[in-house]
Amino acid sequence: MTSDDAKRIILDVLSEIAPEVDPATVDHSVDLTEQLDLDSMDYLSWMLGIHEATGIDIPQRDVSLFLTIEGAAAFLTAHAA
Repeated sequence: MTSDDAKRIILDVLSEIAPEVDPATVDHSVDLTEQLDLDSMDYLSWMLGIHEATGIDIPQRDVSLFLTIEGAAAFLTAHAA
């Protein structure tokens, strides 16, 4: 999986969780919970959606990497089979 593939998946899942968000306006290096005002349930749904879309387990210790699109993409790229 390339970084672009990971970002596409991440943004696709984000669009399902927060359809009002325009993915083109999301800053990939800024904390999503602050940038998009995601609550904890939205954030959890987003992470579960990424897991379902990729099959990659996201351990609790790595959850903080998913605060940004860049962090999430780096994790997925490093852990893709």
